[in-house]
Formats: sequence, structure tokens, C-alpha cells
Amino acid sequence: MPMVLRIERVDPPGRTTLLEAAAASAVAVCLDPRADEGGEWHEAVRAWVSGRIRKVSRRARGVQWEAVQALPGVTVTVEGASVRSLLPVLVSETPREVAKLQISGSDLPLDEPGAVPEGAHVLYTNPRVEMSAGKLAAQVGHASMLLAPHLSGDELKAWEAIDYRCAVRTPSVAEWDALVHSADVVAVRDAGFTEVEPGTTTVIAPLG
Repeated sequence: MPMVLRIERVDPPGRTTLLEAAAASAVAVCLDPRADEGGEWHEAVRAWVSGRIRKVSRRARGVQWEAVQALPGVTVTVEGASVRSLLPVLVSETPREVAKLQISGSDLPLDEPGAVPEGAHVLYTNPRVEMSAGKLAAQVGHASMLLAPHLSGDELKAWEAIDYRCAVRTPSVAEWDALVHSADVVAVRDAGFTEVEPGTTTVIAPLG
């Protein structure tokens, strides 16, 4: 799944809100009505989720960002930070508008997020692991997708009503250790292709 992060040279987005937009847009593609059985996206999404799930985030600005809006996908904006997650495709079939975008240069400075918005699902990032914003955008996208199948129909409808709002937070090491060993979380374990060691738990999402 290509994920395109809007990072303009002037007035770039906040790191946390960009990650929250990434998490919401990734799950929005999978839960879009077009991905339902019989929908135009169904086969592409079904084939992707039944195999090894992988996301690649790239940065775009200006006309590059405008160009990817015409491609199949879902754009989510959180407090001015925008991410478009695109319909999954084979790497060899990556659209030209996406293939020419840079993967590097997508990092942003750490910030201090505010209170968790009402109804948002919290995604906790591993405080022991440093990751670029681009890498972490893919990881929180994995987490929101893994969380969705554990929610009831009513919970999914309520989440959809607030555009799949997520809150990305980094807990203390002690808090992380308590959470990661809980039975009531879903965990993202990275394959280790970039930035982190294989098997590293990068993000967890409580089910409660």
C-alpha cells in the first residue's frame, strides 16, 4: 500500500498529527465500501491483506500532492496534516506519479500532542525504538488495520463517524512494558526490511 505524506517546505505538518492522519487513512481504505465484496476495490484489497502486508510511505508537496489525489485511495486530514493511502498494487505496477516521489526526507521533529480526542483509538509507539516519521506512518497504519477486525459493528460505525480518528502517543518505558505484555492489545511486529530489527514490536493498540 503506497502512503503519500503531504510535507510542504513551508509550514510542514506536525509529526503527531501526520501520523494520526496516516493511521486513519490506511484503515479507511480497507473499510471503504468499495473494498466490500462486489466493490471495485475488493480484489486488490483482499489479495493484499491475505498476503504479507507492506506499506511504503513517500513524501509529496505542491503539484506532486495534487497529482496523487486522482489515484484510487483515501485522503485523511487531521489538524492540517494530510495523508493519502492508495489502493494496494504490486510494486511493479506502482503508478508513475507515486514511483517518482521520495521515500527519504519524511522526518519531522518530535512534538507534544494534546489530549486524546473523544472516541479516538490510541496507538502507542515503542519508546525504545527510534523511527523516522515515514517509517512510523506505515507502522501506525498497520496498527489501525489490525485493530479494526476486533471491533464490533457498532464500534466500527462509531469510528467511521469520526473519520477513523486515532491518537498516536509514546508512553514511558514502564508504561510500554506493562501494555505490551497485556492480553488486550494488538501488536505490530516489523519484518525488519528498514530501520528496525526483524521482529521488533513497533506499535500496540489496546482493545478496550
